[in-house]
Amino acid sequence: MSEDPEPRYILRRITPTEWVINDQRFPANDPRHIVACVYEYADTEVEVVWVRDLPLAMRYSNAFDVLADVERMHGSSRATRPVQIPHLPPLLAN
Repeated sequence: MSEDPEPRYILRRITPTEWVINDQRFPANDPRHIVACVYEYADTEVEVVWVRDLPLAMRYSNAFDVLADVERMHGSSRATRPVQIPHLPPLLAN
């Protein structure tokens, strides 16, 4: 039976209202290790400060949704095969 590989991104609680998302691909002393800082500013929402340049939202309903969005963005399922272009003979000039 195979075990699941260690996740690339982890959500780590720093204080009762603050989290960080870490990229396990980089060591802890590498600046690329931190992906985002997540702050709870209301009972129903969190605000994200992106350390990396990611085109994602700045507000989410909870910290776990932020992590899910990061994982979805960097997931391998985004890759698709190229669209085939039909090869046709050149048009004849009249």
